Amino acid sequence: MKKLITLLAILGITFATVGVAQTSLLDEIKVRGTLVCGVSTGLAGFTDVNSDGSFSGFDVDFCRAIAAAVLGDAKAVEFRQLSSQERFVAVQTGEVDVLVRNTTWTSSRDTDVGLNFSPTTFYDGQGFMARNDSGIETLADLEGRRICVQSGTTTELNLADVLGALNIGFTPVVFEDSDVIYNTYDEGGCDAVTTDKSGLVSRRTSLNDPSAHSILAATISKEPLAPSVLDGDDVWSDAVSWVVYGLITAEEFGVTSANVESVAMETINPSLKKMLNDEGGIVSQIGLRSDGLFQAIKQVGNYAEIYNRNLGPDTPFNVPRGLNSLYTNGGILYAPPLR
Repeated sequence: MKKLITLLAILGITFATVGVAQTSLLDEIKVRGTLVCGVSTGLAGFTDVNSDGSFSGFDVDFCRAIAAAVLGDAKAVEFRQLSSQERFVAVQTGEVDVLVRNTTWTSSRDTDVGLNFSPTTFYDGQGFMARNDSGIETLADLEGRRICVQSGTTTELNLADVLGALNIGFTPVVFEDSDVIYNTYDEGGCDAVTTDKSGLVSRRTSLNDPSAHSILAATISKEPLAPSVLDGDDVWSDAVSWVVYGLITAEEFGVTSANVESVAMETINPSLKKMLNDEGGIVSQIGLRSDGLFQAIKQVGNYAEIYNRNLGPDTPFNVPRGLNSLYTNGGILYAPPLR
């Protein structure tokens, strides 16, 4: 399709002239009335399946925000739990509309795999966890150790690349299932375990004695975790991206689920008028409902609310915001202007 568009542009032919109309998954979702969102098989704080079968978590909330912005209902989501091996095929085959599953944005996934990534929702980095009595405190201490790692992930590749470059010999203990990995680690089947640091923080809470384990200070990679959709559908990709940007912008301007109604009625801020009241049709132009960003904030909350609800100081994880703070607070969260 992209090559066709380029050729027609060169020839000075428009789609209207040849009668070709671009369709988008966004239109199909609106007709269907449900968003199908791919999430993980379970990562505490990011994707939790509760006793009643309901879903909660950081990634889950972004699925709900997209549904609220597109369909007006944050509950209009069908969640599909996907392993690391299943996730990309699910996007490629159309099994899911969007993947929001602690997935790192990389060049190969953006090209060869055929994904189109939305803005990063969580800036992370790969780390290691080991027992306090193991003597493992630095990367050098991993020499000759058994390290548990999940197959088919950037984690596995980073482990080999970084420790190989440092001439640190180790024995990889590789499994597909993350639960098997941490059960093996907890039972002493490996000396250390590696994944994104957010995952280590999450998984430590499920170990038999969380206090007996520490996360090393070393970070060996950049892991920008972002939602993704199938490449080639710019309309749907833009819609997902601007929902994320909208939640970041809401935090920047202090708009929350509790005050969004009063702000929408009283604000004189031109940016907020556009975002919350669709002044100038700016939200509709993206393909969202005219009240789409308003509904996402009202029903789910801004970025800070989502973060604090699932990962913040009142949770078992208490993950510092760090890079995931707004750019005005020393982080790198930054949304382009909505105009």
